[in-house]
Parts: sequence; structure tokens; C-alpha cells
Amino acid sequence: MKAVVLAGGGGTRLWPLSTEEKPKQFQKLVSDKTMLEETVDRLNFLDPEDIYLAINEKHLDLVKELCPSIPEENILIEPALRDTASCIGFAAAIIEERTPGSVMSVIYADHLITKKDEFKQKLLLAKEIADKESTVNIIEVVAKTPHTGYGYIKLGEVLSEEKMVFKLDSFKEKPDLETAEKFLKEGNYLWNTGLYVWKTTTILEKYQKFHPETHEKLVRMSKNPQEIPTIYPTLEKISIDYAIMEKLTSEEVRIIKADLGWSDIGNWEAIWEELAESETQNITRGPVKLLDCEGCLIYADNNKEVRAIGLKDMVIIDTPEGTLKCHKKDSVRVKDV
Repeated sequence: MKAVVLAGGGGTRLWPLSTEEKPKQFQKLVSDKTMLEETVDRLNFLDPEDIYLAINEKHLDLVKELCPSIPEENILIEPALRDTASCIGFAAAIIEERTPGSVMSVIYADHLITKKDEFKQKLLLAKEIADKESTVNIIEVVAKTPHTGYGYIKLGEVLSEEKMVFKLDSFKEKPDLETAEKFLKEGNYLWNTGLYVWKTTTILEKYQKFHPETHEKLVRMSKNPQEIPTIYPTLEKISIDYAIMEKLTSEEVRIIKADLGWSDIGNWEAIWEELAESETQNITRGPVKLLDCEGCLIYADNNKEVRAIGLKDMVIIDTPEGTLKCHKKDSVRVKDV
């Protein structure tokens, strides 16, 4: 199996630590390793030659420094930001050209997965299904809260209760709170992680069916690398969900239910939730001194001390790029400012 790690995102929801120059996949958010390093380490059951990194050109030197074991020819540079459908199709076409008939997985470099054994087992199960059935396979996780920032999928027919494999009923967009609470109560909805596994031939057939012009460009680039800088920026800017996934029938998709300890840690509150062991615990980094504070997340990365008194459920992030101060629940609005 080949693994394609998507590491070209902007990570603007975690400003001011995550910036365009150094987005969240290159930040140490939950451990002493960057999110990219965590992701590559999680794939240690694969040979480095089977791991591909899809990145923005400006981060090439940083990626080579963080991931020295990955062959340079496996670092796929996106000449322009054209969203996930372009990036994933580009990787699929290149892998198919190099090693025809491969199974590939798609993994986001900025997602948190704490249960590594489960992650490995479900990936290998998805590979097995992809080989046998030529289906599009998605590893999804149980929705634990009525989260309005995640997409959802509704489970269809049970295919294997033991292995927790299902047909797809339908994709659901990011819901409002009332709808998310309804999904949670019904119990047959999962969070959509974007962890895909399929044969390269299978996914390229979908591009050919739904986006024939894009498919033709992807094949051209895979056979003529010198044309990549010219062709890639002309690809349609569209997500894999809109371009392919939402057009598939239930017969073409398999859902694998998993418990991965997963989060896309898309905002500061999500990071606090992952790190805090109680509702009142403060999470700090750097020279921080607190008095009578609880439930706060405070990072001092600006070579100066941060002191706070009497705060509850607040976020303070101080970096050379800027300073953010807000209530935890409002950290989802960072992009708005």
C-alpha cells in the first residue's frame, strides 16, 4: 500500500501560531513533534519508499528537514492550491504511472490520531477490501459530541458486524447544532475523517467518469512531469467530497467504523480538549504564570512572560506573528477576524 500524506494546507484557524509560512502541520501542537512528523511516524509499518508527501513548494526545505527518510521523488509539489480533488488525483495518477494497480491511502498531516494500532489495523482492512472489491473505502469514527464543524456520514447496510464494515447511506454536510444533536441521538452517524483507501485505478476511473477533462490533465502530468507547472494551475479548484465522493452510489463505497482517537484539531478549543484531563485544567506552554485561572489554554511563544489572573475558559496565544485572546468557544471564529 502507498500512503499519500496531504501536507499543503494553510491552517489559518490556528492563527497566530499557524501561519501561511508555517501552517499547523509544521507546528508542535500536542507533543514535542510536529503534526507532520507524528503522521509519518504513525505510518512506520510501511517502507519510506511507499510514503508520498503532497506539499506546497515553499515548504520543501522544511519537509526535507522534518522527514529525511522519505525519498525526494516521493515529495509531490503542488504548483498551485487547487483543493483536495486536484491534489489527490495528481498523487493517484503519479502512483499509477510508477506502480500500476497500487492501493493508496489518503491521510491528512494535520489530524490527530492517538490509537496507532487501530489506525494500522483499519488501514490494512481497507486495503484488503479495496483489493477484493475495487470499492472506495473510508475509515470513519464515532461522533462523540454534536460537533458542527465536521461533516457526517449516515451508515447503511451492515456488511460485517465483526469487522464493522458498512455500506454508505449518505453524506451529510456540516450541520447546525440542532441537526448535529439529532445525528448524535440516532447513533448511526459517524464523523467524516477524510481517511480514504482505494486502488489508484478505481479512483482514476471516477475522475474519468465525473471530470473527464481533469482526468486527461492528470494522466498527461503523470507521463510528462515537465508539464506539471503549466497544467496543474489550470485544474478545477474543488474538494474531493464535491468532485467525487458525493456522486458515488452506496454500492461503490464501504464505510469502516473505527475508534482512532481522532480529531482534526481545527481550533484552539479542540487542542485544549485533547490535552486537558479535567474541565478546570489549564494548558500552558512557555513562560506562563497563572493565578486563580481554570480551563484556559495559554501559549507564550514570543520570548516574553504571560501572566493572567481570574480567567476561566480563555485562550491566549502570543507569538511573534501576533496575539489572540478569546473565549475557548469563540476560537472557531479565528478565520472571521
